[in-house]
Amino acid sequence: MIVGGDHQTLALLLFSAFVAATLAITTWVSRNRHGSAEEFYTGGRLFSPMENGFAIAGDYMSAASFLGISGLIALFGYDGMLYSVGFLVAWLVVLLLVAELVRNCGKFTLADVVAARMNERPVRIAAGTSSVTVSVLYLVAQMVGAGSLVALLLGGTSDAARNWTVIGVGALMVVYVSLGGMRATTWIQIVKAVLLMAGTITLTVLVLLRFHGDINLLLNSAAQHSGHPKEFLAPGLKYGGDWTARFDFISLGLALVLGTAGLPHILSRFYTVPTARAARRSVVWSIGLIGGFYLMTIVLGFGAAALVGSDAVKASNPAGNTAVALLAYDLGGGAGSTGGTVLFAVVAAVAFATILAVVAGITLASSASVAHDLYASLRRRHAKQRSEVTVARFASVGIGAVAIGLGLLARDLNVAFLVGLAFAVAASANLPVLLYSLFWRNFTTRGAVWSVYGGLVPALVLVLVSPVVSGSPESLFPDVDFQFFPLQNPGLISIPLGFLAGWLGTVTSPDLPDEAKHAEAEVRALTGAGAV
Repeated sequence: MIVGGDHQTLALLLFSAFVAATLAITTWVSRNRHGSAEEFYTGGRLFSPMENGFAIAGDYMSAASFLGISGLIALFGYDGMLYSVGFLVAWLVVLLLVAELVRNCGKFTLADVVAARMNERPVRIAAGTSSVTVSVLYLVAQMVGAGSLVALLLGGTSDAARNWTVIGVGALMVVYVSLGGMRATTWIQIVKAVLLMAGTITLTVLVLLRFHGDINLLLNSAAQHSGHPKEFLAPGLKYGGDWTARFDFISLGLALVLGTAGLPHILSRFYTVPTARAARRSVVWSIGLIGGFYLMTIVLGFGAAALVGSDAVKASNPAGNTAVALLAYDLGGGAGSTGGTVLFAVVAAVAFATILAVVAGITLASSASVAHDLYASLRRRHAKQRSEVTVARFASVGIGAVAIGLGLLARDLNVAFLVGLAFAVAASANLPVLLYSLFWRNFTTRGAVWSVYGGLVPALVLVLVSPVVSGSPESLFPDVDFQFFPLQNPGLISIPLGFLAGWLGTVTSPDLPDEAKHAEAEVRALTGAGAV
């Protein structure tokens, strides 16, 4: 589908309006900050549960959700829908296991929770390295989504336009983070969450109206236009057939459900509210928003299959990243219609806003890990707050550059799939050390370090030797083959290895666990006494 000139102009105007509004927020916040680490990392811990709940939802409902999941459902039906289920169920793990405890135990980052009862230096270096790695993988998915969106907007003919879009998104996120910190990032996420929910509700209502509210008619029509009428509504189109595909599905499910609780940019949001109770209430607010959103992505995915057709979605973008935009064009009246032009432009602008808000949150979390964990551990034991914030600002530039480079490399992969990899690394490296630190009395420093690296290194190595990187036409490097691991998602192997390494490091450690520190951390986690 080639987009007309009116289409481009309107969408670019809406892009520009959102960018101008968010830059205005960032500029206003930068004039009213006092430069402390607490202000930069947490916004002064002044946000209400409702505000933070909207911001968490804004952080979590990424381009992978809006563009990638709907695209996977449009292409693979039932199997694509499993992404929606996995992302939603993951929030129960966050609510029940980590939200309140992390808020009580930590200060700015994941490493604060672990280091509370350990030898700080090695633990902070390990946790900081893992957090930055996860954040960069997540950023790559957002960059790919931005490139796909603008390629469609400009007719899908210009690789240069897609590349410059990725670079532009990277530059904007650096500006948001380095100037505005957490306060600007939070308000950008709140605005984006409201826009995204409004846009998704509008599209969902229009899809249901097109099929007169008959879900059965929608599903049957989607199956008929999918090219796989019998397999589309049954398990197995993507993750069926052989045992490798089935194990890949189990691996993906584990990564999605367990990975959320280890995402640095989600954990950092719990520090922006004044109390642990407020952190838990934030998650309740976010669950309501996120639950409604993921249910609507299912309708949008099947709607795209029914109205646009799986073949047309795949022709526009082989990974399916443009399914929602094409659906909006059709719902508005189709090619040449004013309604189609307007609705497509609005959806494209909302998706672009989604990408900008999410990359700002991820970049802030990763730059905080660089400055608060890595810099403070490697350069000086007690870095001054102001110098630490300066390092965080410089780190955002470096992280942005790395994310841009990887985003250009991975531009043809599905964004939901890329996020699945980031979730797998988070579940393998961050979640085991977090749970052990919160709940295992005998956990030691060696166990913490081994747990992080024992999950992180296998996850990355398995991805490098998987079909994602080489050995198939859809790989990053399709012309070479160094594939040894058959699964596309490493979670099935790397998550148990992370837990195993933490246990093995603890039972072989010559150092005894610090009972006093554990008791202090336990009281602090459960009661909030002494929490920052």
